[in-house]
Amino acid sequence: MLSERFRDIPYWWEAAPPEDASAVPLPEQVDVAIIGSGFTGLCCALELAEHGVGVTVLDAGPLGGGASSRSGGMVTGGQKLVVTDAIAGLPPERQARLLADAGESLVTLERFITQFGLDADYERCGRLILAHVPKHYRRLERWAKLLRERAGSAVSLLPRERLPEEIGGTRYHGALLIEDYGGLHPGKYHRALRDAARARGAVLASHAPVLGIARDGPGFLVRTGRGSIRAREVVVGTNGYTDALVPALRRGVVPVRAYVIATAPLPAGLAARIVPRQRMMSDTQRDLFWMRLSPDGTRMIFGARPGVLEQEPRRAARRLHRMMCSVWPELREVPVDYCWTGNVGMTADHLPHMGTHDGVHYALGCNGSGVAMMSYLGYQTARKLLGRQNRPCAFEGAELPALPAFARGPWLVPLAAGWYRLRDRLDELMA
Repeated sequence: MLSERFRDIPYWWEAAPPEDASAVPLPEQVDVAIIGSGFTGLCCALELAEHGVGVTVLDAGPLGGGASSRSGGMVTGGQKLVVTDAIAGLPPERQARLLADAGESLVTLERFITQFGLDADYERCGRLILAHVPKHYRRLERWAKLLRERAGSAVSLLPRERLPEEIGGTRYHGALLIEDYGGLHPGKYHRALRDAARARGAVLASHAPVLGIARDGPGFLVRTGRGSIRAREVVVGTNGYTDALVPALRRGVVPVRAYVIATAPLPAGLAARIVPRQRMMSDTQRDLFWMRLSPDGTRMIFGARPGVLEQEPRRAARRLHRMMCSVWPELREVPVDYCWTGNVGMTADHLPHMGTHDGVHYALGCNGSGVAMMSYLGYQTARKLLGRQNRPCAFEGAELPALPAFARGPWLVPLAAGWYRLRDRLDELMA
């Protein structure tokens, strides 16, 4: 079920490909050097440049070649902190602060889009969380209560008989609708951020891998594959692509590979039948499915893990197509045009983190909700450097927990994926 034009690159790159900025010369000195050209780095650079700070963004590859333009483009207001139990057990005051800042991440992204006129195909369209088996509907009822009470979210429960209003097919057993949720085109959003930052004086340099960071008087010497830069401050925003450059950060983030397909254009009228209101969607499996229509409503974009072990794109695309058709059998004859992967940065406590280590600032650990959150943490890091925060960010202060050595081995993700899949299968058998 692969089309003749099948490509193993993100669908988003069709409209907004990554940018080769390898010819951009590196300055000898800069106020702030930012490592990583994803949403974190660009939002930090944009806010700094808007206030007259000299900033250079460095990336080991092309600008926009990492996870920021490989995501699903779903935009959350932080509800995932509740539904994943990431804040369970924390003191109530800290829970409230985290949820307030998580909610503010959506507001900040929307303000950025308006303030800087970013062409990103953004729409606040809502998200459905779909019950995989009947007993999961009780879980959705609990989440609805928590989201109303703790996050102030606009949510509603949809029993199975009401699902045809929102999604075609018969796979699911009810849903939770979260209104405070959006979607955008991540490739266009990234391109718009690049243009806005550059227009305000930021230097964006690709193919400049950072090889070392060393103290240099009151600042730092940043050594890259294209030369060295002296910087007063350094920010690391590499998330799921964090390497051993700052070992403490590498010990705190596990890269998990996500797989996505985009179909060929759907037959006329099919999109309106299977996703009548163009919501963002995911289900309650531990090894979950997530899906959405492309912003223009012409293609289905579907994400899942195709197997326990890593797979090459053509094989992964075939497996993902079968999974997608278990939701919508009508898509059996619609081939796949694109399949791609990207690294999600996971942390031990399932929370994003912002802070400073040995004088180097960092913001990472999106845990699969990076569009709004990493944009927000980049913005908050800039506000901190500018001395313009009205209060510390709730995601700052708590130390990034180091994962034990055994948890960073190559076998961890396959083992976890297999365990999740087994538990999902047991849920199905007991339904």
